[in-house]
Amino acid sequence: MTVQNYRKPESPQASTQAQRGRGAALRPDGRFLDWQRGDFDDGWSNEDEGGEGKLRTELLVDRAKTVITSNTSPDVGFNRSINPYRGCEHGCIYCFARPSHAYLDLSPGLDFETKLFWKPEAANLLRRELARPGYRCEPIALGINTDAWQPVERRTGLTRQILQVMVETRHPVSMITKSALIERDIDLLADLARDNLVQVMLSITTLDDDLARRLEPRAARPARRLETLRRLSDAGIPVGVLCAPLIPALNDHELEAVLEAAHAHGAETAGYVLLRLPYELKELFAEWLQRHAPGKARHVMSLLAAMRGGKANDARFGHRMRGEGVYAELYRQRLHRSCERLGLNRHRRPLDSSLFKPPVVDAPPKAPSPQLDLF
Repeated sequence: MTVQNYRKPESPQASTQAQRGRGAALRPDGRFLDWQRGDFDDGWSNEDEGGEGKLRTELLVDRAKTVITSNTSPDVGFNRSINPYRGCEHGCIYCFARPSHAYLDLSPGLDFETKLFWKPEAANLLRRELARPGYRCEPIALGINTDAWQPVERRTGLTRQILQVMVETRHPVSMITKSALIERDIDLLADLARDNLVQVMLSITTLDDDLARRLEPRAARPARRLETLRRLSDAGIPVGVLCAPLIPALNDHELEAVLEAAHAHGAETAGYVLLRLPYELKELFAEWLQRHAPGKARHVMSLLAAMRGGKANDARFGHRMRGEGVYAELYRQRLHRSCERLGLNRHRRPLDSSLFKPPVVDAPPKAPSPQLDLF
């Protein structure tokens, strides 16, 4: 591996001034590159250079040949998923999907928020996969790696196209989002809900607007997500709340408050996930703490290590979502007791796979649309 020397304004390691609406302030190189950049002081001052300027979001084509991804993880409640997008403009600093941008030779930092990939032919590809003679219907999780209703969805309508295929084929689907844009698709979700074909989870990290703005700069405000819960519930759509991630000494004290607020707005189920810091995310989150909560930074990382076997991250199945030790057990008990008191998680039932009918596929997929620039 070689290291390229270059001037400080471009350094992926130097802490830069965070840009409005962006979660990360760094652009570390992907770990699979043949080279990594490092700091080098050439004697020139960077005070008057203006940095990188306002970052624009780019939307690039992902020429995928399939859209359904399978997994065998015992830690998640699904084994099939569809992700219409790679990267996410919400800019959540804690997002466990950030390191996946390294597989594209891009940065898990600012590139993850600004260089997004979409699959223009996702709906057509999905129809072809569902039409295969050997296909066996099982619930599909939609938008798990990155949010299927992130801001760019307003332009592309890609997630809605996928849902239309689900309605047409009566295919069961579940989803997690922190976007109020999902209200646009209430008509489709309500149609699926009438046959027990859908489950929606809203991710609510905090009820504190200021903390939410810093943690997840382009996601819907907490109060707006609660309103979305209410509107989905009023339409007869089964909804729940996911308190994720729980961050020790930062938002974990809000667990009961989030559950109570979600229950008051129609949530029927609830869960939580402990903060995960795989690969480059450790550096990105640590830098974020130093910018936004310097007085708590060491304490947060110390408590997290106490639940991760002394490390910042523990990737073992059975441990990565919940952690271990006294604090992790306390989280489990707090969720359990709150759910018992509020009546959450009492009526969970599996989605119905018996109504599936394969689609009829006639025409081949169209050519991908050209690259788009978003302002």
